[in-house]
Amino acid sequence: MASIAFIGLGNMGGPMALNLLRAGHTLHVFDLSASAVQTLVDAGAHAAASAAAAVAAADDAVISMLPASPHVKALYLGENGVLANARPGALLIDSSTIASHVAVEVAQAAQAKGLRMIDAPVSGGTAGAAAGTLTFIVGGDAADLEAARPLLEAMGKNIFHAGAAGAGQTAKICNNMLLGILMAGTAEALALGVANGLDPKVLSDIMSKSSGRNWALEVYNPWPGVMENAPASRGYSGGFGSDLMLKDLGLAQEAALHARAATPLGAAARNLYQLHSQNGQGGLDFSSIVQLMSAKAKPAQG
Repeated sequence: MASIAFIGLGNMGGPMALNLLRAGHTLHVFDLSASAVQTLVDAGAHAAASAAAAVAAADDAVISMLPASPHVKALYLGENGVLANARPGALLIDSSTIASHVAVEVAQAAQAKGLRMIDAPVSGGTAGAAAGTLTFIVGGDAADLEAARPLLEAMGKNIFHAGAAGAGQTAKICNNMLLGILMAGTAEALALGVANGLDPKVLSDIMSKSSGRNWALEVYNPWPGVMENAPASRGYSGGFGSDLMLKDLGLAQEAALHARAATPLGAAARNLYQLHSQNGQGGLDFSSIVQLMSAKAKPAQG
């Protein structure tokens, strides 16, 4: 079993760390949230006073799950960061969703220090994190992926090697751009149906068996009350925040600009999430974009 530092214990990182503990690994954990750390300590992890302390205590691997590129750069490249404290030969796994060029920059700095690193962003949401069924989309050397595989398999069901360093991030950004487009389109279609007198559940059932079927409709329905376990039916709490989707759609536009690729639907989805965030809804699950389409989609108060 491995000795691992796990940094970032939020909605995704916390359940992922719990699955590593259940698999028998030793974890040294750190997060800015004391309650998040305590949850892992109660499950058998060792609390660290800082990220640097967690990294220094781990013999085999460092796993991070952070919100955005600046957080990852600060964690890994800071004066007292991961690269300054990791044990020789340690395997570094960043599962954050960040800009591809930042993943490459950090991986190159790790390599210069004699450390192995892969970017391994995930898909599957909080439910997948809790169930241990995440999809890992990996960039980096194939040999480093194989070294990481036993750890990834404790947290996920599907593991894909997208290519060299940064490729995992590029593939993840493409996936999330499509997800944002699908969610916005699904919300718009449901709002149109309801505005014309249709029952949202009946319409969802119809579209789920027709050519409009998609993941957002079938697994993560954005209309309140249609799907019992979806964030829409619990006031859009938990799940994947709208501001995080906005961040990912911005990364997609950044990648498109760099590659001179046309992404008009991605740009439209980003603009919708930008407006949603400006309306004060950025902290809600990303399926709450349906509220931008219809006031009827807002959950009942009280």
